[in-house]
Amino acid sequence: MTRIAFVGAGSVVFTKNLLTDILSFPELHGATIALHDIGPERLETAGMMARWTSKQLDAGAQVEEHLDRRAALEGADFVINAVQIGMHESTLLDFEIPRKYGLKQTIADTLSVGGIFRGLRTIPFMQELASDMREVCPEALLLNYTNPMSMLMWATYESHPEVRSVGLCHSVQFTAREIASYIGVPLEKLIYECFGINHIAWMTRLEVDGEDMYPRLFEAMENPEIYAKDKVRFELMRTLGYFVTESSEHNAEYTPYFLRRDDLIEQHDVPVDEYIRRSEDNLEKYAETRRRLLAGESFPMKRSVEYGSLIIHSQVTGDQRLIWGNVRNTGLVTNLPENCCVEVPVVVDKSGLRPCHVGALPPQLAATCLPHVSVQELVVRAALEGNRDYVHHAVALDRLAPTVLSLEEMRVMTEELLDAHGDAMPEGVRRSRSAVAV
Repeated sequence: MTRIAFVGAGSVVFTKNLLTDILSFPELHGATIALHDIGPERLETAGMMARWTSKQLDAGAQVEEHLDRRAALEGADFVINAVQIGMHESTLLDFEIPRKYGLKQTIADTLSVGGIFRGLRTIPFMQELASDMREVCPEALLLNYTNPMSMLMWATYESHPEVRSVGLCHSVQFTAREIASYIGVPLEKLIYECFGINHIAWMTRLEVDGEDMYPRLFEAMENPEIYAKDKVRFELMRTLGYFVTESSEHNAEYTPYFLRRDDLIEQHDVPVDEYIRRSEDNLEKYAETRRRLLAGESFPMKRSVEYGSLIIHSQVTGDQRLIWGNVRNTGLVTNLPENCCVEVPVVVDKSGLRPCHVGALPPQLAATCLPHVSVQELVVRAALEGNRDYVHHAVALDRLAPTVLSLEEMRVMTEELLDAHGDAMPEGVRRSRSAVAV
């Protein structure tokens, strides 16, 4: 039977959603669900949730709980990674230290200074996970949900190319739904093409019954009620001509246009410190979920938009599907650097995953992605090569930080962040003295 390992299973609500998706397929009934988390209470909670979900779906899943990661991975066919290294405490550092220097952020999990440091503390974990998989489940497919997606996937396929892996996000699916609602068409009728890098992929084609929907989307933007829902992305579309994936709160910190002044923040309704609020809410949701499980209460169940279960089902049954995944750029996007991490359509069936060649982005869209690709490469090199200077280079080249900070301020802030995260940083980064004058 199919064995699916969940790493970071203590993200209980997310684990429940994925398990609902997976166990909704009759062909996956009886699967072994091997849960791993480093927190005993969270692992116990995940186990309770997995057994409850299996029972509700009459799926007969065999649920295992493992504090030892290798034991959970042993013999796995699929590995789902949803860890958050450092949890809420590290997230606070990523926000509070930059804020001292005047740098505001919204989500800070993918790009910007917070994304850089989340990447630095998570890449070492990814190396350990990939090494374990190579030894105890070499044929398994890694489905990575952890951010910063592009940095983590790049580091993984660079250092462990023999490990099959794909990075999964829901930004393409949600963006398609949002666009359909903005232009008033059923989602199932909307034909779209989308590619770029994670969180900055572009809807290069929008059609319904052969008609280009971009004129209708530009028209919808002029409706104040619709515009108010997505101000940042609509402004980017107004200038660049295309709609970008991920939310306005994310894209506000991916660009130099919206967080540089308080009047722009107010004008575009940018939710500064949004992820801190979400992180606090997640802690409360976890506590409430555990309480309800212990009290024998029930939970709503519905299929999510995540691709994980579809990939597993296609690999097991041979049913062919098209998903969007984050993979190595092997000539797939011709005007983004070779070997960077790109988000493109991927065909999935029993034979595996086959990323699609999509060609060139319109030049203004490639130019928007390229600075981020350079920062991602520097973070990956910093972690894999143990080079502290690359961290300084990455921060200096970030698109947001230089809008409000001088080079000296960025150097001092970066050193403070490196010291604050301490042993969570890659070994060479935390031990070697930087040649950059501070």
